[in-house]
Amino acid sequence: MSNSTELSSFTGWAATAAGAPLERYSYDPGPLGDEDVEVAVEYCGVCHSDQSLIDNDWGISQYPFIPGHEVVGKIVRTGAQVRGLEVGQRVGIGWYKGSCMHCPSCMGGSHNLCSTARPTIIGSHGGFADRVRSHWAWALKIPAGLDPALAGPLFCAGSTVFNPLVEFGVKPTDRVGVVGIGGLGHLALRFLNAWGCEVTAFTSSLSKQDEAKRLGAHNVVASTDSAALKAIAGTLDFLLVTANANLDWSAMLATLRGRGRLHFVGIVPSAIPVHVFELIPQQKVLSASPVGSPAATATMLEFCARHQIVPQVEHFPMSRVNEAVDHLRSGKARYRIVLDASR
Repeated sequence: MSNSTELSSFTGWAATAAGAPLERYSYDPGPLGDEDVEVAVEYCGVCHSDQSLIDNDWGISQYPFIPGHEVVGKIVRTGAQVRGLEVGQRVGIGWYKGSCMHCPSCMGGSHNLCSTARPTIIGSHGGFADRVRSHWAWALKIPAGLDPALAGPLFCAGSTVFNPLVEFGVKPTDRVGVVGIGGLGHLALRFLNAWGCEVTAFTSSLSKQDEAKRLGAHNVVASTDSAALKAIAGTLDFLLVTANANLDWSAMLATLRGRGRLHFVGIVPSAIPVHVFELIPQQKVLSASPVGSPAATATMLEFCARHQIVPQVEHFPMSRVNEAVDHLRSGKARYRIVLDASR
């Protein structure tokens, strides 16, 4: 095992109760696992999932806990069985920090579908801290062409919207719609434009029209305008839902061509009322997916470096983490927030 500035405790910003301000908190991380790396945090994104767990929106939060699962930093220690990584390398860690490595999903390369995958901030402490640990397979090297100060959100939001493009074989000739122009959707627009697709942005506010086109959309449609949705019926090959809103899903399905796919990566609040007869005649598909596998995320990072795709972020010092979380809660973030650990 390689050692560098070993710490007996890690210190971060922890939620101590649902909705409470984050407070300084130290804990003993225990011995470093043989297959784990220890990362000195440089930057960490602030995601809606962090807010949800701070507020116990999902009913599973255990306090105190340190949020943060869009981590970028340098490896400072490695376990004896770590492969392919060394002290001093800059890596990123996302929603998951480990998986069993022996189930059919892991052995098939779909580590993100492992039934015992270990989330970075559920049942353990995350990256709003000086250090964090991960299994080596989930700590991915940052390509030289990517700015580490901007890369953090790629490990959650970026991986989540990139994964379906690879998983379902979206082609450069496809016409693709993106529902929601936010933390996930703005990256989806950039990815799909660079992918070569004709991109249609769906937004609840046409005041975002110019912004959507700047981000890569060729067309912009009001997601709540039934006449506008009817006008583009049968024109799309793939419709990616990144929004957390209830919409007219029958009207959304109707925008698809034969064999079209309505795919969810945003967690919409209510059940999706779809009749099977809306799917059968034209063999349409309704599906969803989580964050991508380590391999898919590594491919995304290379794609981002090649096309210089980065999230649009706002920076806060780690010391002002509560201001950053409140800014996210207010809905004013454009479009991701990154904490700078050095400030």
